[in-house]
Amino acid sequence: MEIVQVSIAEALEVLKLAENHFRDLKAKEIKPAKLTESVSAFANSSGGELYVGIGERVTESGKVRDWNGFADQEGANATIQTLEAMSPLGNHYRAEFLYCDDFLGLVLKLTIQKTREILTASDGVAYVRKSSQKLPVEGEEALQRLRLDKGINSFEDETIAIPLEEVSNSITIIEFMLSEIPSADPEKWLRSQLLVVNEKPTVAGTLLFSDQPQAALPKRSAVKIFQYRTREEGVDRDTLAFTPITIEGPLYDLIKEAVAETKRIVESIKKVGEIGLEEISYPDVTLHEVITNAVLHRDYSIPVDAQIRIYDDRVEVESPGKLPGHVTVDNILDSQFARNPKIVRLINKFPDPPNQDVGEGLNSAFDAMRKIRLKEPKISELENSVLVEIWHERLSSPAQIVMEYLAMHDNITNAIGREITGIRRDVQMKDVFVALRRSGQLEQVPETRGRASMWRKKAT
Repeated sequence: MEIVQVSIAEALEVLKLAENHFRDLKAKEIKPAKLTESVSAFANSSGGELYVGIGERVTESGKVRDWNGFADQEGANATIQTLEAMSPLGNHYRAEFLYCDDFLGLVLKLTIQKTREILTASDGVAYVRKSSQKLPVEGEEALQRLRLDKGINSFEDETIAIPLEEVSNSITIIEFMLSEIPSADPEKWLRSQLLVVNEKPTVAGTLLFSDQPQAALPKRSAVKIFQYRTREEGVDRDTLAFTPITIEGPLYDLIKEAVAETKRIVESIKKVGEIGLEEISYPDVTLHEVITNAVLHRDYSIPVDAQIRIYDDRVEVESPGKLPGHVTVDNILDSQFARNPKIVRLINKFPDPPNQDVGEGLNSAFDAMRKIRLKEPKISELENSVLVEIWHERLSSPAQIVMEYLAMHDNITNAIGREITGIRRDVQMKDVFVALRRSGQLEQVPETRGRASMWRKKAT
């Protein structure tokens, strides 16, 4: 394993690291079997980093950390051997030693990968990471939840106690068969695709081919659209522009209608631009791909509808369920893992399918935003969902945006500045104006003060 020499400044930064959902620090005296509990927790969650060789002692002023690593590489042999035994290939982690001339010993840095399979500790128990804690997964129900979270099991294969005719004789399946396989019998074809099991339709079959899957799968198969007339987070019903819209129907129709309705609402929002009020417009491919991913890759075992929340400066798309398999926020654009492989495969057989470039959807969404110099979408993994934020925010700095605006206008106010830069607080916007004044680019319009303050380009 590699020994990486770090400076004293870098070593001190390690000692100050906060323990959180993605990071933990342990003393070198920790028993290897005990350490595997933390490794299991990271591997079964989102991955993370473990530093072994950081001690902690209590002083009068509080807890103090010490760099107290292994005397040599061989000192960590027992730990490495135990970690290797956790999985057949030992590819769930990467190890390196950190060395600093000013401190004692080698600190073992372990980078734990999120694994496709459930990884158990030496005691045979699986753990998960919650904030800075490792928690055992106890009971079959909790293990099943973990299997669904990791995509080992898929809820799309569960059967539903509804009449078979709901999927075998629906308008949706008849239209699909006429376009795809005109000579085939719908029921026979559904059975061949394992969408009918024990005379019952599966979740996948119902979502794709029932005319109204929401009747069989309430609270988990629709898309809800909200519009808030604000930029603020954590808003309440008072800022809702209208009663939330519920989009229903089979997945193929649901995706198309959700995309069209979101686009219609977004384009009704006005922003201050170079020539007055202008429409907000995102690339069609961005809205389409993000919403398609939210519908196709969500966890249908969670009884919550997907949500699209439209604000004055952004669109948020929240999809129930954690990222499946080995997928993380960091590798999502480079990884492929379908939580619902049957749904993904079969919806691609529809005319003009929503997932035309299977596995490339989010990449297309990001590329489209880059081409028109809008900020890339932001992907976050929450406790039980994945959130994608699409911002109407240019890549230019706030100062550059202000100067570009003043190239077309005589003056600018704090309110207009916040509108065109995406800055939310008037104090932060004022700091931009003050910085431009100090650099000799702006001056305050005489006799304007307080909320009525105006700024203009400094005369040369």
